Amino acid sequence: MDLGIAGRKAIVCGSSGGLGRACAEALAEAGCEVVINGRNQEKLDATAKAMEARTKSKIIAVVADVGTEAGRKALFAACPEPDILINNNSGPPVKDFRKLSHEDMIKGIEGNMLTAIEMTQAAIDAMVRRKFGRIVNITSGSVKMPLPGLDLSSGARAGLTAFLAGVARSVAEANVTINFMLPGTFDTDRLTSNLQVWAKNGGITVEEARANRTKTIPARRFGEPAEFGATCAFLCSVHAGYITGQNILMDGGAFPGAF
Repeated sequence: MDLGIAGRKAIVCGSSGGLGRACAEALAEAGCEVVINGRNQEKLDATAKAMEARTKSKIIAVVADVGTEAGRKALFAACPEPDILINNNSGPPVKDFRKLSHEDMIKGIEGNMLTAIEMTQAAIDAMVRRKFGRIVNITSGSVKMPLPGLDLSSGARAGLTAFLAGVARSVAEANVTINFMLPGTFDTDRLTSNLQVWAKNGGITVEEARANRTKTIPARRFGEPAEFGATCAFLCSVHAGYITGQNILMDGGAFPGAF
C-alpha cells in the first residue's frame, strides 16, 4: 500500500533503537525524510547509516536529550516544520511506588508527559497551517492495564493521554491527527532490562522471567518492533486522516477487555 507520505518530513524522538527506531525506519521506507534522535553519538550514527542504506531516504541524526529544552530546540533546528512527529521517551525504571522520591516523580512526569506536550506545542501550528499533520505518541499498554513497579510511567503517560485528547479534537478539522500507540511486551532492550529486574526481585533466572511473561500473553510471543513500526507508519499516512484521539493497543491480546 502506498501510504501517500513520500517527501514528508518527520521527527522521531528516541529512535536510535527499540520501538522508536522501528517507527523511524517504517517512515523512511514510506519515503519520508526522517530526523532520528538519541543520546549516544556512536549508536545514533550507526543507526542513521544503516537506515539510509536500506531505505534510500534522507536520515538526519540529532544527538540530543529530548527531555531538555536544548534537546528539543536541536530537533526543531534540524526540522523546523515537521509534517509528522513521533513522541517517544524512555520511562523511569521499575521501582516500588513507596520508594519514589518527590524528585523521581517530577522527573517521570517531565519525561513521559511534559516533554511530549512541549514537542506538540512546537509542531502543531505549522501542521494546522499546511492542513496536514500526524502526531503519534508512544505511551504504554500499562496506561490501560497498570503493572506493579511501573506506576510512575503509567501515571505520567495516562496524564499525557488525557491532556492531548482534547487537543486532538481541536485540530482535527485541519487534517491534523493525534493518536497514541500503547505497546505491550515487545522484544526490545527495554524489555530485557525490565526482565532482569523482575528476575532479581522474584529470585528467578531471566530465562524463567521471560517464560513467565510470555505465558501472560494470549499470542504466546513478544511483539516484533517492525510490526509496531508498520502500524505507526499507517497512522501517519493519508489513509488514517479519520483516526484521531485514539489509543491503539498492541499487546498480543494481554489486556482482558472488549473495550
